[in-house]
Amino acid sequence: MQINWSKPVVLALEGPDEWVVIHTTQAAAWALIEDWPLEEGPALDRALLVCADVMSGKRSREEARQAFVDAAIEAGIPIKDS
Repeated sequence: MQINWSKPVVLALEGPDEWVVIHTTQAAAWALIEDWPLEEGPALDRALLVCADVMSGKRSREEARQAFVDAAIEAGIPIKDS
């Protein structure tokens, strides 16, 4: 079951002023794998691991949200209200 984060992450993932809203760990993992502008990086690697841990019940969904935000910062992706 997908449970929404306490606060979604709104980021310009597809280009300037093309805002995408990520609400769940599963959506974040999908974005990291399919749409991310970087192929590697410490924050990206950590975010993928944290998302996997959340989906297997080992961590909280808010840890995944923070790791996703950190990966976006690493990739230079603009974020609204994080």
